[in-house]
Amino acid sequence: MAPNFTNDEASLFKFVVKEGKGVKGLVDSGLTQVPARYIQPPHHRINKEHVAGSLENMTIDLSELDGPNHEQVAKAIAHAAETLGFFQVVNHGVPVELLESLKVAAHKFFAQPPEKKAMYLKGVSPSPMVKYGTSFVPEKENALEWKDYVSMTYTNDADAIDFWPSECKEVALEYIKTSTEMVKKLLQALIRKLGVNVDESRVDELIGLRMVNMNFYPTCPNPDLTVGVGRHSDMGTLTVLLQDGIGGLYVKKEDENASVENEEWVEIPPIHGALVINIGDTLQILSNGRYKSAEHRVRTTSVESRVSVPIFNAPMPGVKIGPLAELVARDGVARYRDVLFEDYMNNFFGKSHDGKKSLDFAAST
Repeated sequence: MAPNFTNDEASLFKFVVKEGKGVKGLVDSGLTQVPARYIQPPHHRINKEHVAGSLENMTIDLSELDGPNHEQVAKAIAHAAETLGFFQVVNHGVPVELLESLKVAAHKFFAQPPEKKAMYLKGVSPSPMVKYGTSFVPEKENALEWKDYVSMTYTNDADAIDFWPSECKEVALEYIKTSTEMVKKLLQALIRKLGVNVDESRVDELIGLRMVNMNFYPTCPNPDLTVGVGRHSDMGTLTVLLQDGIGGLYVKKEDENASVENEEWVEIPPIHGALVINIGDTLQILSNGRYKSAEHRVRTTSVESRVSVPIFNAPMPGVKIGPLAELVARDGVARYRDVLFEDYMNNFFGKSHDGKKSLDFAAST
């Protein structure tokens, strides 16, 4: 018989978070309706009426960045970064077979018995570089997200092989290694389009911290009441995301005057072999607000469990981030203050998801 967590939030929290059984554990127990702790307030739910179709025309062939069409492609990348903050890339240099293997590995990891995954819970994980969990910061959230994840921070190859979960370590490591050159090229192109030159060591510094997550969104009995991930922007420089074929990623169209009721969101459709790229808060800060970190969220579905595999490329904790000096001189104003990335990161992980409010931490006073 399925455990009844409808009115027992303490037992639910213990089962899902503390014991590491996760949302998948709830679903596997035979749950037929979403517990109250997962029901989102109406303004956080994904209303299909506010979805303005899907983003079909933001797919960029990255192989052309090295050819005669370089300028045209760089302009398209910068335009996407200035408007929606999201685009997709094909011919990106990451083997399509590896992308398929990543999806298989993610399903394999989450299909394990709960105690195998719970070995990586915070506080018991064999390495601080590996963390298994659920939702975002469940201790701080009024309504939990319908998602389990495992997060692996890259330090070096040896640590990855020694400490990352055996079900996914080899493909996850290969994913990071084969995507790094692409991330560098994208960042260099974006910085050049700002009319600024930075040396390669600074580019490396801005993407020196790399975390690969495997996200698992189990089937949900009441998808209209829940979210897989709440509205947020990413804290880093650039995020690379592999979607599976199910879909459910939504990005908010920038409109400062739109009320919550009138916001427009577009779906990023899954494209076989493509990777999704999105701008993070760090790049919005560096560009003095010209590039937009993308506010996005993920819906749940009752049809099939979904996986996604992002790589978060961010500065090393000790790196100072702030608007590039040339842009401040040109714009006549610094829209953000200089902050240590470690402080920005601690603030980001210290609160529940709430749109782009994470940027307030670096706002100039």
